[in-house]
Amino acid sequence: MEADGFMSRRTSVEAAGVDSRVGGAAAGAEIRWLGGRLLGTTGGFHISPRMTGEQDFAPVSHRSTSDISTSLETEIDYEGLPQGMATSTHMLAGAVAGIMEHCLMYPIDCVKTRMQSLHPEPGARYRNVMDALRQIVQTEGVWRPIRGVNVLAVGAGPAHALYFACYEKIKFSLSDAIHPGTNSHFANGVAGCVATLLHDAIMNPAEVVKQRMQMFNSPYRGVLDCVGSLLRHEGPAAFYRSYTTQLTMNVPFQALHFMTYEYLQELLNPHRQYNPSSHVVSGALAGALAAAATSPLDVCKTLLNTQEAQAVRHISGLGEAFRMVYRMGGIPAFFKGVQARVIYQMPSTAISWSVYEFFKYIITKRQHERRLHGDRDGDK
Repeated sequence: MEADGFMSRRTSVEAAGVDSRVGGAAAGAEIRWLGGRLLGTTGGFHISPRMTGEQDFAPVSHRSTSDISTSLETEIDYEGLPQGMATSTHMLAGAVAGIMEHCLMYPIDCVKTRMQSLHPEPGARYRNVMDALRQIVQTEGVWRPIRGVNVLAVGAGPAHALYFACYEKIKFSLSDAIHPGTNSHFANGVAGCVATLLHDAIMNPAEVVKQRMQMFNSPYRGVLDCVGSLLRHEGPAAFYRSYTTQLTMNVPFQALHFMTYEYLQELLNPHRQYNPSSHVVSGALAGALAAAATSPLDVCKTLLNTQEAQAVRHISGLGEAFRMVYRMGGIPAFFKGVQARVIYQMPSTAISWSVYEFFKYIITKRQHERRLHGDRDGDK
């Protein structure tokens, strides 16, 4: 059901014989609120706001089953997912979106990791993102910018599946509890924060291995060699050494990201229809803002994951990482690689949201079509 541009659950008319003037309106007819009027999708009637001199109910001629089916097919409410199918839909769409997002933007992510290095070697000093990509390809080979992408793809699928499913479930449940039928920025922020806890629990080990593989002169032959070396020399705790820092960064990042995205959707896509351009623009701007705001925490996370300063001493914990970053470069060090981070996050979140919304729309459309075919077979 759509109310003032926001989707909520559909309701049904439970009482039989709503008004004697409405001919053929069956009990239990499904209704939707569209543009200030109630539209009966099964009973063949609509209820308009009463104007002076008008009757309460305006009868509408009955439509054939094929006409009703055609109308339903062209008005698929992909935000109002069918009961029992919503979670699987969000998880599948989220998994595809996460894998595509991380794999397509992986070369920029590699550059970001290197540019955040506190004391880069002479061969890893770059002027900007394009200069970094050019140097990496020329000196280390064309495949070097995507080294370690396989471990990230393995982690991104399940992580983003839980991420989007949790976000959608909490967002709608909390919004309904706070203000039924409308969007709540507070609910969006809380949903983003809770979804991040699940996402980071799965992604953190993949992030550690990925960043070790991305560093200049990385000593590891491959992903399995990196995992084995970490287990032998640093123990299982190495995979979660930066988890608290990751959460400290990602909780405000995702809260700001989701609130900005939903706010921009209200402006650009108030009826919450499937609109690719609005998803791309909202996702890109939300990602850029959140990335720039949380860049200092990302630098600390990279330091904890790579332990590049361990020649000085072993680093553990966000507070120690903050002190080490400040000692080695002052305030500017907290914004090392911020350009690469914003350039990475803008298309990354745009891809994530547009792919997620597209697959959610396609999957929901197919579910509606299967239900329609089932109803037709049942009528026969």
